[in-house]
Amino acid sequence: MNRYSLWKYAILLVALLIGGLYALPNMFGESPAVQVSVAKASLKLDLGTVTQVQEALKAAGINPEVVTLDGNSIKARFASTDVQLKAKDVMSQALNPDAANPSYVVALNLLSRSPAWLSGLHASPMYLGLDLRGGVHFMLQVDMQAALSKKAESLAGELRSAMREKSIRHGGISRNAQTVEIRFRDAAMVESAKRLIQDQFPDLVVAESVDAGETKLVASIQAVAARKVQEQALKQNITTLHNRINELGVAEPVIQQQGLDRIVVQLPGVQDTAKAKDILGRTATLEIRMVEDGAEARAAETGTGPVPLGAERFLERNGAPVIVKKQVILTGENLTDAQPGFDSQTQEAAVHLTLDAKGARIFRDVTRESVGKRMAILLFEKGKGEVVTAPVIRSEIGGGRVQISGRMTTVEAADTALLLRAGSLAAPMEIIEERTIGPSLGAENIAKGFNSVTWGFAAVAVFMCLYYLLFGVISSVALAVNLLLLVAVLSMLQATLTLPGMAAMALVLGMAIDANVLINERVREELRNGAAPQAAIHAGYDRAWATILDSNVTTLIAGLALLAFGSGPVRGFAVVHCLGILTSMFSGVFFSRGVVNLWYGRQKKLKSVSIGTVWRPDGSTSTALTVDGEK
Repeated sequence: MNRYSLWKYAILLVALLIGGLYALPNMFGESPAVQVSVAKASLKLDLGTVTQVQEALKAAGINPEVVTLDGNSIKARFASTDVQLKAKDVMSQALNPDAANPSYVVALNLLSRSPAWLSGLHASPMYLGLDLRGGVHFMLQVDMQAALSKKAESLAGELRSAMREKSIRHGGISRNAQTVEIRFRDAAMVESAKRLIQDQFPDLVVAESVDAGETKLVASIQAVAARKVQEQALKQNITTLHNRINELGVAEPVIQQQGLDRIVVQLPGVQDTAKAKDILGRTATLEIRMVEDGAEARAAETGTGPVPLGAERFLERNGAPVIVKKQVILTGENLTDAQPGFDSQTQEAAVHLTLDAKGARIFRDVTRESVGKRMAILLFEKGKGEVVTAPVIRSEIGGGRVQISGRMTTVEAADTALLLRAGSLAAPMEIIEERTIGPSLGAENIAKGFNSVTWGFAAVAVFMCLYYLLFGVISSVALAVNLLLLVAVLSMLQATLTLPGMAAMALVLGMAIDANVLINERVREELRNGAAPQAAIHAGYDRAWATILDSNVTTLIAGLALLAFGSGPVRGFAVVHCLGILTSMFSGVFFSRGVVNLWYGRQKKLKSVSIGTVWRPDGSTSTALTVDGEK
């Protein structure tokens, strides 16, 4: 009656092992570390950079605990903060010989002390949010109307160019907010313009009206296309923010969309609000220039001669020098899009650029006159320029579509497209919310949150043990398993733990014990009605399950509503709350019954169960230690 199959015990054992394994990294704490990341999106970190860091530390007599290449950053861990500070200076000098033009960002960080075998199993601790680690929080509002106006301005230029090519006469093209107005005096030209827009500009919807003897076409962006423009603007701004915040060296920055037009930026560990604002508001510009290919330029590239008059010296992403003319052909204002793709002839990775009407016309003329010459695409940031690519012009390029290809991997093509697309913000943003949390307050919040969970668990466990005796002990063990599984799931999901999350964790402990209280009281009720101990245990668990399921489902619905419609701290609370409900149903019912079955299930002639005082209908009382089926 009260026995589990072997496979059920196997499930319990596997759940405990996995839960313990992935919750374990949270017990090791953090150690001082130094993080190295690239200051320019065109640079890459590799094993050669790791070797350079290790040699610099060795020459300075510093022995790091470990130096690893972790994704887009190098992390070196040290024994103390004093060694950490000394190592930061050594690594900065080794990686950035020119302090005025740093290629790498060297920042202080904290890393988990988890052993390598745990990290090898991808077992990592939970991230700490701003309220626990300290840092700055920004809420940015993206001006979507400006993005649509910019798109409309670009379409107006393209329409003007297209009509010129088709010899369609008009009385003027102007942009009015997010619409493009075209005036005509000739009805035949109106019909030609409509056909042109229908064929070449499918994203536009045209309305016709008559004003003062003139026919006016009002072209507006379709709703679907407008949403696409807004989504692209938001995505480009997020990518741009990622590139900019990289300079701050933040270990786990949170940059995510909130709603349709807002971006949340959280920078744990950053205390300099002014610098963070400067990074968020920084601008970058794209320029296209011709490469100087004379004898003097080649001598300047090799360092054997001066830079020719009217030219400048820049570096490519691989460090090779390029002599570029000072005359700017096009700027990033003429670039409307950049997407990775493939060369249709060679199938090599390529980047496809889209220029506006003005840029397309200039680019066509320049490429027609410069076949066989090199053209450099430069990105300027904070007054410093870098050559993204310098391809050779093979033929005249018209239509406003440009392809960059040649010795480029698909990853490099995607990176280059992102870099060109994210050189500047697609739409202006405004900081509408700002918060700063100091590290001391974060440490205090950690201590208070940990104490609340610890004392809450202890109080519940003591009460259960005193009131329900052995069943109370089993319930307390199930509660501990629930906490273990909850921490493990949060760690596996790499969730960010915040103060509201810790509050939810403490609340989950109080709610999780409800299931065991219901079960224990049902068992008591069966004993009170004269049922045998084995039958009472079986009936108690079976009849309490429906009530437990109903109460948890209704609470889970409320948690899902918070998760769906809440934001910020509310979502952090809801995540822990919902996960805690799911783990409590497993531990409070499935695990606790497994322990009860293991303890009592194999006793064929069970005379009593330890479940505290049982109040009988006749007013008498008896402890469960002496209750049996004959009383």
